[in-house]
Amino acid sequence: MSDQEIEKAIQAKDANVAPRVTPADIEANIVQVEVVRYVTQGGKVLRWAVLTTKNGYAVTGRPSACVSPENDNAEDGERIAIENAKNELWPLMGYELQSKLAGGAA
Repeated sequence: MSDQEIEKAIQAKDANVAPRVTPADIEANIVQVEVVRYVTQGGKVLRWAVLTTKNGYAVTGRPSACVSPENDNAEDGERIAIENAKNELWPLMGYELQSKLAGGAA
């Protein structure tokens, strides 16, 4: 299930009443996306996305990779690498929201 599908399900259940991190919050927090491509000696292609957030913090996720180099597709590999990196932002932004709700300096 995609982030958008999950968001629609949450809104359909009217579970959108308390503060929470949304897919739109994740997107709005990203100010720069860089994709790093690495080719192993055996020809395997890996891609990592580096997402820089509004406060300057950068995160990466797990790389995208193909078993067979012949199947490598730059567009798909970059999309997967970016989604993997976005998945790393969810807990960080959740922690930041929790700190704000608790009255801490976040």
